[in-house]
Amino acid sequence: MNTTTASTTGTPYGTIPPASPMPQRKPISLPRLAQMREAGEKITMITAYDATYAAVADAAGIECILVGDSLGMVCQGLHSTVGVSLDDMAYHTECVARGLHRAQATAWLISDLPYGSYAESKEQAMRSASRLMQAGAHMIKLEGGGWTAPIVQFLVERGVPVCAHLGLTPQTVHALGGYRVQGRDEMAAATLRRQAAELQEAGASMLVLEMVPAELSRSLTQALATCHTIGIGAGSGTAGQVLVMHDMLGVNLGKNPKFVRNFMQDAGSVRGAIEAYVRAVKSGEFPDDQVHAW
Repeated sequence: MNTTTASTTGTPYGTIPPASPMPQRKPISLPRLAQMREAGEKITMITAYDATYAAVADAAGIECILVGDSLGMVCQGLHSTVGVSLDDMAYHTECVARGLHRAQATAWLISDLPYGSYAESKEQAMRSASRLMQAGAHMIKLEGGGWTAPIVQFLVERGVPVCAHLGLTPQTVHALGGYRVQGRDEMAAATLRRQAAELQEAGASMLVLEMVPAELSRSLTQALATCHTIGIGAGSGTAGQVLVMHDMLGVNLGKNPKFVRNFMQDAGSVRGAIEAYVRAVKSGEFPDDQVHAW
């Protein structure tokens, strides 16, 4: 009789083995991210929506994993993020958190508050954030400026780390008139500067800048001492970079935006592609403002 068990042969269906190597780094924390910013080391972030890819990204050296509501497009086939529910986000956050804990569990896990889950009141935002934190998130992300600052302050005062999001905000893409660069003229740029300052004052620790001109992103980064900017189509002057995993692996369902680079072409594996992305961001090779920015 064969007494070999799953503990020695791995697990079926390609799932993560029960035993993993010891972590090569300490778990990422808010103080660690602040240290990186102070030292001038770029912060790397990538999206993940399931256990296996989250574990691979963690092992590849990514500091921050975002369970983005972009899952609506890349996982659910929707045309925008608006159709993603809080239940969807909680489910995928749980999956990613399990994957991390089955492997190294060192990445900082951020989860998006989806459309309609925080606009009614600060109390609604807290209930929604609690759901995602209980699912395993370390930090929540919400979109927009101005009206969101009091919500950010309410959450931070109650122990919820917050990542804000300005520029192109996909949940309000219809109001913005499409997927367009934001902050091109001086009035729009002034609005972004004011909103970014308000969000930092409210306690946001991170700020995603999406499709914002490179020079404006650079000046915002320099102006924000305690809120770390993470760019996506915002040039090289931010404190860090984020990409949708499916985009940077070249397996999305549409045409890649200008700010995306396919890291899979020469990598040979998913882990190799993510490792190449980490190296490129850390070295300043990616993004190239002449190619990937406005």
